[in-house]
Amino acid sequence: MSTTTLVTVPCFSGAPWDEQQLAPLQAAYPVRTMRLPEGLDDVERYADFVATQVADLDDYVLVGDSFGAVISLTVALRQPTGLRGLVLSGGFAANPLPRWKNTAGRAARYVRGAAYRNGTLRYHASTLASKYDRDAEVPHTAKDYRQLFVENTPAESYNARVASVISFDVRDQLGKVNVPTLLITPEDDQLVGEHAAHELREGLPNAREVVLARTGHMFRFTHPNLYGKTILEFFEGLV
Repeated sequence: MSTTTLVTVPCFSGAPWDEQQLAPLQAAYPVRTMRLPEGLDDVERYADFVATQVADLDDYVLVGDSFGAVISLTVALRQPTGLRGLVLSGGFAANPLPRWKNTAGRAARYVRGAAYRNGTLRYHASTLASKYDRDAEVPHTAKDYRQLFVENTPAESYNARVASVISFDVRDQLGKVNVPTLLITPEDDQLVGEHAAHELREGLPNAREVVLARTGHMFRFTHPNLYGKTILEFFEGLV
């Protein structure tokens, strides 16, 4: 009898789940995490990478966080035989950013060094932060999010990931996802917004949504226990 494995796919920073984030999941089931490859500018290529990470698994659930949710959704559209379920948090089926942010994202590929660390990353961190972060299980500030990217995300990779989602749109393909899907949505998401979750909920044929009260976009970091518990409740329903 095969054992279902939880496979976690990282956010835009590329950083794998840390021990605090993994602990609630590892206490119950096998878990596999990963670091995203650097410099890829196509979501399909990230999906190819994830496919290699699960090639030896006969039974798994993809847990995608933010950009990782976009990658996980792309993998699920291929209908791989071993995929048992899908958990998407803070993701989207089509680029939700307004046109001016897309233009700024294209221009960002020319930004390097101190301008990247002190300009691009400060702004990005401010869009990740939520009014609920300071009183969270693990309190965070925009400064903490900026440091996450400073430590894990070279400018080349940041800019490539921006490029990969500017034209991303799979809304007309959502019906291909043939596994149960859990959408975990924060109450306060300043980056992606409510409309993105609505499109996924309405487009995926077997999806349900859980809204986590008093959380923001980065709840993998600020609420690891609540996040893990929510995933496990869904996972236990599958197995």
